[in-house]
Amino acid sequence: MRKWLPLFAACLGTLMLLIDVTIVNVALPDIATDLHAGLADLQWVVDGYALALAALLLVLGSLADRIGAKHTYLAGLVLFALASLGCGIADTATNLIAARVLQGVGGAAMFATTLSLLHATYLGRDRGTAFGVWGAVSGAAAGIGVVLGGVLTEALSWRWIFFVNLPIAVLAIVLTALVFPASTRHANRSVDIGGMLSFATAATALTYGVIRGGEHGWTDGRTVAALIVGAVAVVVFVAVESRSAAPMFPLALLRNRNFGATLLGASGQTFAAFACTPLVSLWLQQQLRMSPLHAGLALLPMAVTAFVVAGAFGRLAHDAAPKWTIGAGLVVVGVGSGLLTIVDAGSSWVALVPGLVVIGAGIGINAPALVSVGMAAVPPHQGGTAAGAVNTARQLGLALGVAVLGTVFHEVADAGQPMTLAHFVAGLDAAFAVAAAVGIVFGAIAFGLFHRRPQAESAKEEQQVVAA
Repeated sequence: MRKWLPLFAACLGTLMLLIDVTIVNVALPDIATDLHAGLADLQWVVDGYALALAALLLVLGSLADRIGAKHTYLAGLVLFALASLGCGIADTATNLIAARVLQGVGGAAMFATTLSLLHATYLGRDRGTAFGVWGAVSGAAAGIGVVLGGVLTEALSWRWIFFVNLPIAVLAIVLTALVFPASTRHANRSVDIGGMLSFATAATALTYGVIRGGEHGWTDGRTVAALIVGAVAVVVFVAVESRSAAPMFPLALLRNRNFGATLLGASGQTFAAFACTPLVSLWLQQQLRMSPLHAGLALLPMAVTAFVVAGAFGRLAHDAAPKWTIGAGLVVVGVGSGLLTIVDAGSSWVALVPGLVVIGAGIGINAPALVSVGMAAVPPHQGGTAAGAVNTARQLGLALGVAVLGTVFHEVADAGQPMTLAHFVAGLDAAFAVAAAVGIVFGAIAFGLFHRRPQAESAKEEQQVVAA
């Protein structure tokens, strides 16, 4: 059992940071009452965390390659715990938003390094099993967050959705310090300040623009300005990286078809599988009058299926061709999203179950392979960079998906007339259809891009643990 303690430590941090993406959603009404927060404040309680997470994943992954994955992960855990305490004791909406942003910084440091730590700790089929369990935890976190948020908010108060992180973080810190070997440092590697600043600016501006566009429309002045700034920053980032002797993100990695297909699969998965969740939650709570807790429980079939399938499939993913895991798994997610279109004005929550189960199965097939293929596509010393890139693609896919599907929903549901249940369901089905198309199309493209299995680990790697 001792050999799996590092996996447990990594999964604790991953579960905690991903749960906090969704756990706050059901607590927003109570937060609004206690802190006298307006709608814009509540939006940034959610989006401030996601924005910091998406903007800093790649930056902190690259930094971890220089100072060591273990040290970066520990620092992220400490910051996340302190920020969670700040969220729990916040007395104004501004303070809560600031603490949520700090949570996102800590979460980015953790998310960027867990894969690198697991890749360095396990080999062969054990590595496949570890990535499978990690993928299962990642896939189940969104559903767990909604349910846990409902339980804590109804039984105690909204502040406990943040306080609950403290004992988990302490346990993860102790385990990480004890069970992970010291990570290799590349302290002599120069720091790509220009690349870090330009990427952080690009990711922040583009994510902000996508979030604001979904909320205020794509012609909104701030939306347009943010997207322009983001586009310019992308150009600057490419120029800086192409000229840097030690780039934060070597652009040559994108010429690796397996790695590029992995990034495509990561963004497509979160778009197709999770971007409809806020709309589904609104349908369950506003139209079907379910409580936050019951709405969270209605979404559990996807999380449970993802956990079971990923845990069972992870051991096999080590030997399977990535086109059958990432590509075909994403198509399964798309088919599941398509099944959700059976929802009509007379449906109950039960109508969601077939689609959610199929989506969960697709996530379970897809998630472990995204991790293992992405890490195998790069040299070991770039593990943090690869992990940061894959997880950045996940977060950006989710942000874009929420904005795009929200726009599709409102275009169909509003349609210049008062919104009835029938209009709401029509908008919901349109969003499901777009999510399905994204899953199937992205899956087909990824299937075509994967031309072969990643190269097998060398005999040297099988004989020794490669430091992150």
